[in-house]
Amino acid sequence: MVKKNKDKDFMCEALNLAQQAGEMGEVPVGAVVVKNNIIIGRGYNRPITTSDPTSHAEIIALREAALYLCNYRLLNCTMYVTLEPCIMCIGAIFHARIARLIYGSRDFKTGACGSVVDIAANKQLNHHTHITGTLLEDKSSYLLKEFFIAKRRAN
Repeated sequence: MVKKNKDKDFMCEALNLAQQAGEMGEVPVGAVVVKNNIIIGRGYNRPITTSDPTSHAEIIALREAALYLCNYRLLNCTMYVTLEPCIMCIGAIFHARIARLIYGSRDFKTGACGSVVDIAANKQLNHHTHITGTLLEDKSSYLLKEFFIAKRRAN
């Protein structure tokens, strides 16, 4: 089991990536995939800049990690993401066989880990990821709030 301070360190890396997304005009969400205490995948939101609705932070981090391991199964890996994943992303996380998911802020509009729907609670699924929410939630929420305040001011 990874020590809690390591969890915070990895979430801080995801927060740095989220900040990069925000600086590019994307919703500030960042994600990292970790195996054996090494970051093997990084991602931040890019659907606007790539014109790709699947370019969420989680998907990009999963793709990079899969390339690193040369395997679409990311066994014994942990994902850290600054915002509770949506249905698309939690589905990809399950298909990749991520062992642990740790997220920062809850998403009361599209969150699929309990805030809107709870995909993980479906016992019929053949894989279940251990999910922990609200690690460094205040920092994740702050980035999102500030981003949307600035966006409203600009319009």
